[in-house]
Amino acid sequence: MRTDRKPLAGKVALVAGGTRGGGRGIAVELGAAGATVYVTGRSSGAGGSGLDRPETIEDTADRITAAGGVAVPVRTDHSRPEEVAALVERIATDQDGRLDVLVNCVWGGDPLTDWEHPLWEQDLDTGLRLLRQAVETHVITSRYALPLMVARKSGLVVEVTDGNTARYRGSFFYDLAKSAVIRLAFAQAAELRPHGVAAVALTPGFLRSEAVLEHFGVTEDTWREGAAVDPDFAYSESPAYLGRAVAALAADPDVLAKSGRALATWDLYKEYGFTDADGSQPDFAAHWAEALVDTYGPLGDPL
Repeated sequence: MRTDRKPLAGKVALVAGGTRGGGRGIAVELGAAGATVYVTGRSSGAGGSGLDRPETIEDTADRITAAGGVAVPVRTDHSRPEEVAALVERIATDQDGRLDVLVNCVWGGDPLTDWEHPLWEQDLDTGLRLLRQAVETHVITSRYALPLMVARKSGLVVEVTDGNTARYRGSFFYDLAKSAVIRLAFAQAAELRPHGVAAVALTPGFLRSEAVLEHFGVTEDTWREGAAVDPDFAYSESPAYLGRAVAALAADPDVLAKSGRALATWDLYKEYGFTDADGSQPDFAAHWAEALVDTYGPLGDPL
C-alpha cells in the first residue's frame, strides 16, 4: 500500500551497478522510499570485480535494510548476457513479472580512463574495454529487462551519466561513454513511449563517492574539510542526493513527460523539493556559473 512516507511501496527496482557511489545511493533511497530493490554488481562477498575496492553488493543491501527497505543482492556481471538473462528471469519469477524501475549505473571505468593523452596516444584495447564496460553493459541490461516493463505498459529507465550537455568531458573514451549513455536514454525513450515506459538520463553534480572521499582524505562525516584542498568541493553532493532524485522521478505519475531528456540533480531538486542527506540542496550548475565559467566556459544547454 502506498503512503506519503513510502511513495514507492509495492514497486520493484533493479539497480545495475549498485555496489558503490551513485548506484549505491540510488539503491538505498529507492529502498527507503518503499521499493523492493535488486542490487547487482560484480563486487560481492563471493568474489571481487578486479577494481580492488572494499564495497560489495551485500554492503549496499545492508544499507537498504537499515533505511527500512527490502534488498535482494544478486551478483551479476552485466557484460555477460547469460547472467543478465538469469537475473531478469529471477526478478520475473519472484515478483510476478513486475519491474517498475531500471537504473543502468554500471561504470567501473575509472582505472581505464586516461586523462593525460589524446586518442592517438592512448592504448586502444584499454579504451575499447572502457566502452564495453560502461556502455555495452547498459545495452545488455536493458535488452533483457525492458520486456517486463513493456508487458505492464509502465515503468522508468534511468541512465546514469556525467553531465547533461554536449560539453567535452576531458578524455576521449570517457567522453564517448558518458555521451553515449545519454543517447541510450534518448533512443530507449523513443521506442518505449508507445508502451507507456519512460527513459531519462540523469547526472549528479560533484559526487562524493567513496573513491572521491578517499582522494580528499575525508569521510562523509568530515567531507567539508576537503574544501580546504579544493574550494569547489564545498558544493559537492552525496550519493543520497542522486538517489533522492531517482526516487522522486520514480514516484512522479507524470514522469513520461520527461522521457528522452537529460536531467540533473541541480534542476530536479527545485521541482521535487528533495534535499541531500544533511538537509542542504547543492546546485553545482549555479556554482559553475558563478565561479567556474570564466575559467572553463559555460556548461552548455541540456541535451
